[in-house]
Amino acid sequence: MEITLILIIFGLCLFGFNWLMGYRKDHIIIDLEERYTDFTEYVKAIEGELIKRGRKVSYQGNRKFIIDGRAYIFIERNISMGGVPVQRTIFKPEK
Repeated sequence: MEITLILIIFGLCLFGFNWLMGYRKDHIIIDLEERYTDFTEYVKAIEGELIKRGRKVSYQGNRKFIIDGRAYIFIERNISMGGVPVQRTIFKPEK
């Protein structure tokens, strides 16, 4: 019984972490190697990375992008991977 409870709690924690990090259907995730503090430079870096991935992209302002004809809102997360901070960009489809 205790083992089952521990496995359920572990599974829920893993699911919650993945949900928080943007691993969901139709989400686009970009991890940039550099950290950007200037928002304009950050948006240009995001556009450049998406173009490099072969996507058609247009920034609409107010954190809204049109990627391959579909509207997305971008969310920024700062995470630590192996002790190194990474700036993660998550694109969530707009409803």
